[in-house]
Amino acid sequence: MGSAKWIAGFLGWVTWGPIGALLGFVTGAIWERAIEVARQLPGGDPTQDEYRQQRPSGQRTYSTNEQRNSFFVSLLVLSSAVIKADGKTHPKELDVVKDFVRRNFGEGAVADAVAVLERLNNRQVNIYEVGPQIARYMNYSQRLQLFQYLVQIAIADGQFDQSEKGVLEAIGTTIGLSASDITSVISMFYRENSSAYDVLEIKPSATDDEVRKAYRRMAMKNHPDKVATLGPEVQKAAAERFQKIQEAYESIKKERGMV
Repeated sequence: MGSAKWIAGFLGWVTWGPIGALLGFVTGAIWERAIEVARQLPGGDPTQDEYRQQRPSGQRTYSTNEQRNSFFVSLLVLSSAVIKADGKTHPKELDVVKDFVRRNFGEGAVADAVAVLERLNNRQVNIYEVGPQIARYMNYSQRLQLFQYLVQIAIADGQFDQSEKGVLEAIGTTIGLSASDITSVISMFYRENSSAYDVLEIKPSATDDEVRKAYRRMAMKNHPDKVATLGPEVQKAAAERFQKIQEAYESIKKERGMV
């Protein structure tokens, strides 16, 4: 039952919307174990009406564990859509998800996560239903980090075609990211046909002063501390995005001879 805790930990805002309905259908016994675990956690039975009424109000405060585990379940659901985007499932894409589970929840949770993902891969994940739920209950920095993971899953097999790019752009839009942030994150991890200017969300015609302002804006928006509640591993991944922003800025400075 211990390996079900990562699912039980998300029995907050995601339980009763599209994500909860989807996982309730595909997880079977895993879901039942998660419900049983959740009943033993602080807060009691997640199926009570009072709990269900608190969630839509937006007034409930979610614990660090709930935020972290809800982030992961959202990643699991959306990664299914990304993995299936090009019509095939590549082992390296699955490895990205498994490695994330292993680092954050331990080896015991990997088998359950893979089982859930396999069942999700046999169903159609409606990102236009799931996305708005995530946008409503996850802050912008967390959604930006979620999108980074999805991009890294898409490029894990060394290929990045238009179908994957299209799905990622659709996901980014439905979870409430700006078009410039969507382009920026994709450009950070897939550099073919993109540039350092895309990463900083500016045009090559920008002035030196505009470049400096863009760097400061992006550094502030993408600082790893903004996702500290999601745990050290997620914060470490955010630091990778932060580093790519710094690299883009240094590249432009070198190109222009800026001091």
